[in-house]
Amino acid sequence: MSNFTEALSVILFHEGGYVNHPADPGGETNFGITKRVARESGYIGPMREIPMGVVETIYREKYWIEYYDQIPLGVATNVFDGAVNSGPARSVRWLQEAVGAVVDGRFGPKTLAAVKSMDPGEVVRKYNGVRLRFLADLGTWQTFSRGWVKRIAYNLSLKT
Repeated sequence: MSNFTEALSVILFHEGGYVNHPADPGGETNFGITKRVARESGYIGPMREIPMGVVETIYREKYWIEYYDQIPLGVATNVFDGAVNSGPARSVRWLQEAVGAVVDGRFGPKTLAAVKSMDPGEVVRKYNGVRLRFLADLGTWQTFSRGWVKRIAYNLSLKT
């Protein structure tokens, strides 16, 4: 099984089904896919009915980076989850900060080498520290902090 398949199961666990929370800047969402992203990806049907095949394709094409199959599953899952929650480039920047790589939001060979040079558990802990600092500064922290903290705590419990 590829890292993508296993990591996607965690994402779908966190994201659940259809949501349209008025305080969420992402708006109408199903399985973590916003209506805007679904439309950009060519899906035009109702968000409540987005097919799982479309969801998987969007996640693979927009949020998964090829290097994630070359790093430990726990690290890949956390960075993928951060990408889904806050955007791929931001999630990579958090990872780069955690591993001491140049922070440019592009996952390349140097970031890969930095990740591989560290203990995966340490990478996950540092990554989530950087992620939490960012989330705590958002204006939506009051509304969504409980869910974000539970999500990150769950991710920290995953095998690295």
